[in-house]
Amino acid sequence: MTNDELRFRRLSGQYLLARDDAHTVIRNLCGIQSQFLSNAFHALRIRSTSFDCARPEGILKSWTLRGTMHLFEAHDLPLMFHQGRVRKLRPCDTLDADEWISAERKRLFAEMILNSVRAGTDEREALKKICIEAGMTETEAQSIFNPWGGTIRALCEAGKLTHAVSEKKAFIPCDSFEPMEKEAAELELARRYFTHYGPATIHDAAYFFGSPQSYVKKWLNCLPVLSTQCDGRTYYYIEENPEHKEIPACLFLAGFDPLMLGYEKTENPFLPKEHLRAVFSLAGIVNPALLINGQTAGKWKRTGKRIDVTMFETLTPAMRDRIAQTAEQLWPDMKAVRFL
Repeated sequence: MTNDELRFRRLSGQYLLARDDAHTVIRNLCGIQSQFLSNAFHALRIRSTSFDCARPEGILKSWTLRGTMHLFEAHDLPLMFHQGRVRKLRPCDTLDADEWISAERKRLFAEMILNSVRAGTDEREALKKICIEAGMTETEAQSIFNPWGGTIRALCEAGKLTHAVSEKKAFIPCDSFEPMEKEAAELELARRYFTHYGPATIHDAAYFFGSPQSYVKKWLNCLPVLSTQCDGRTYYYIEENPEHKEIPACLFLAGFDPLMLGYEKTENPFLPKEHLRAVFSLAGIVNPALLINGQTAGKWKRTGKRIDVTMFETLTPAMRDRIAQTAEQLWPDMKAVRFL
């Protein structure tokens, strides 16, 4: 398999050559990473025919793969919160005692938060006020309302709450569900991965799932995968027979885009090594990349009504015009594209 065919198949599997409805995209890509919700919305916008960020019915937001925040389908609650999943949680992100509060007190306030959300009080500050009025101390609040998780995360990890899909710090109660068995859930996620992220290496899948390579090898033995060679590496994929289309001349990827996060970053054919740190910052940010003919050639940022484009390579006048035209199609309300 050539590098061009590898890139083509990945773009096709990730709905960047032909869009589909938002629920199909979210389901088949194993969720969309969403620490910054605007990034997740853009990742869906360039892949989906139907997503309305103002009315995201049937979509939930919580800590799932790799312990990071993702959008995922409500129907996938049993899958994403399957039995035996391993999480590296701080003591304050569990219902056990920690340095600020006893287990008994924590469970008392956890039940209070859960009942309040079920009764319609969903925003974080309103929930905090209820707990303060019930006797929560400032010290206890450091655990219960820890800004990086706390008791809210413990309830989410237990499948009792999820975040509302909005910029508000608000929560919704989960419907009751029966978690899938561990092996069946992991195999289903792996099937989606090798179908829609493939062709991918064992190293890529281990990176994506945060799992040992031995797990990936076990999954491959149970899946109808094909294998191919490219540049001395072995890639695996589940055949989808993609319709032949040209690789787009210009793609504005999202920050934390699946096309960047789906693979080991030093081995991603869309990301030349010399541009790696411009996209994956040392602070843990994955910047929105600009792909030109299937290669990262710049990054971009929207500032108000303007799109700022930082190029890593010299542009021809024709390509500069193409970038501006693509931006205008994505953002009709935009006033200008500025090249930095």
